[in-house]
Amino acid sequence: MGKIYLGIETSCDDTSCALYSAEGGVLVHRTAAQLDHARFGGVVPEIASRSHMKTLLPLYETVMEEAGIGLRDLSGIGVTNGPGLTGSLLVGLSFAKALSYGGGLPLAGIHHIEGHIMANAIGGGFTTPAVVLVVSGGHTMLVHVAGIGRFEVLGGTRDDAAGEAFDKIGKLLGLPYPGGPAVEKASKNGDPRAFDFPRALKDSGECDFSFSGLKTAVMLKAAQLGIAPGSASAAGARAVADLAASAQEAIVDVLSIKSAEAVRRLSPAIFYMAGGVAANGRLRESIRERLAPSGIPVSWPPVEYCTDNAAMIACAAMHHFGAGRIDGLGLNTFPRGELASWA
Repeated sequence: MGKIYLGIETSCDDTSCALYSAEGGVLVHRTAAQLDHARFGGVVPEIASRSHMKTLLPLYETVMEEAGIGLRDLSGIGVTNGPGLTGSLLVGLSFAKALSYGGGLPLAGIHHIEGHIMANAIGGGFTTPAVVLVVSGGHTMLVHVAGIGRFEVLGGTRDDAAGEAFDKIGKLLGLPYPGGPAVEKASKNGDPRAFDFPRALKDSGECDFSFSGLKTAVMLKAAQLGIAPGSASAAGARAVADLAASAQEAIVDVLSIKSAEAVRRLSPAIFYMAGGVAANGRLRESIRERLAPSGIPVSWPPVEYCTDNAAMIACAAMHHFGAGRIDGLGLNTFPRGELASWA
């Protein structure tokens, strides 16, 4: 089995622990989702941090018991230390520090975005140079990965992230939280050409994104059609499906166009997707179609490793330790911070 690494992820509202090794890949992976936020239509930071405090220790014990190992059997600990919700990050980092100190184990703080990128390395290799589209509830960016630990951000969102736009649009249409999967589901019964929603910066030639205007356009059109959260009628259901499909198509269109622009500029060996929105079936289809002429292969992680998870953190930590990069117990959290190279 070789060296085993523990990963801890508590950057937002999911508590996650995983064990990873180079030889066996993901040995054990468990994530506890927080359901209390659904009634608020979004994540409440105080509720999230308190839930992590209740859940993290039992989850860690469950993971270790399933693997049949103890703290002394670990070779290192990786933990998300930012970006994210400060309170949530502090719970995970404090726990990781305690384990590191108690077990005399090396500790590596992992940037949340790097974790998502390295989800593509779970269970196998990671080809470079690569262009990676990181698209989630809190982040939307294109990253050039010249090598493990060597990052260049090509562009990012100027306002809302794509996943945030999905969630807000879902809420506007009265769909369940989280909005991303709900909008995708509703879209299957809708016409993506029913409404011509804006595609901001589509032809700018840059790799930046903007989705706030789309959200406003959907809000105005929904109000015009009399669609509001809680409304229910056959005509309303059809309108919601068309709105969802048209909004999804606008988001997907921009993401795929910008991805193709990045690939055209850099001619990477491979194109990866990462983050929760990478699980969207229409986005995957559109990216494949848009990049087909380039001949560049397209890949993404299994669905369970697209959303926030500790397996990606453990995998990333393994590469940090392999390169000799270790953090001390003075490691701190950061709610915001650019993805920077460390290799």
